[in-house]
Formats: sequence, C-alpha cells, structure tokens
Amino acid sequence: MAFTFTKNTATADEACTVEDALPLLEFLQAHRTAKVDLGPCTQIHTAVLQVLLAVRPKIAALPREAFLARWLAQVFAPPGKKATK
Repeated sequence: MAFTFTKNTATADEACTVEDALPLLEFLQAHRTAKVDLGPCTQIHTAVLQVLLAVRPKIAALPREAFLARWLAQVFAPPGKKATK
C-alpha cells in the first residue's frame, strides 16, 4: 500500500498506484478533515489524482520531486490563481 494512514493524515509512499485509489477514497470519506502528505511521492497514478481532485482534501505537502511538485502545484492551485512553484 502506498499510503500510510494515521488519525488525520494520509502520507504517500514513493509510487502511488491504481490499487491505492480506493483505500485513499475510503479514508478521505471517513475522515473529512484529513490532510494528504504527498512529500515522499515520486509517481502518482491518474486514479489517485482523480480521488484527490474529487475530494479536494488539504494537501499538507507537495512531492519533494521537483517535476511532480511543479505539475501538482498547478493542479491544486485555488481557482483563478496560478501556482508559482
């Protein structure tokens, strides 16, 4: 499993695969105020991305991997704002 779940945080491992989408969705539905830490993430399956876009949890940290961080900063930027990272 690519996510470690604690009381209020889902922390990604390096590779988030399609198999991680459903457990992440179930966790976020059960913990409405939970945050997602993508810091360790180096690759993310589009199914996981779709869960994040549908639920829109607070992102505690973007990936440390530079390309993915720049890309996801644009995806998760508030509407009408462009991320500058």
